[in-house]
Amino acid sequence: QVQLVESGGGLVQAGGSLRLSCAVSRSIFSINVVGWYRQAAGKQRESVADITSSGSTNYADSVKGRFTISRDIAKNTVYLQMNSLKPDDTGVYYCAADHARGRSWGQGTQVTVSS
Repeated sequence: QVQLVESGGGLVQAGGSLRLSCAVSRSIFSINVVGWYRQAAGKQRESVADITSSGSTNYADSVKGRFTISRDIAKNTVYLQMNSLKPDDTGVYYCAADHARGRSWGQGTQVTVSS
């Protein structure tokens, strides 16, 4: 099993920035994909960005050019740098790891962007 712990959420004004962290309980090289998802109130959870074990990245169209996913292999941590935040970015952000036994989720961190 893989444990993930998110941190870094908070309240920010539109146009501001936040950096989310996802601490993974084992080497991220052993995990196929680590991704960030978000869920706004009353909406379905959606994929925001992900990074594969080889370092390839993917982004949702809504965040391209504003969000950057990265990793620190030594710290087994995946980051989501979020710039130019918009009120529509508000939601609970979850980290997920796709590994040999399935998908594990973190507990989520709240991001609120005020207008």
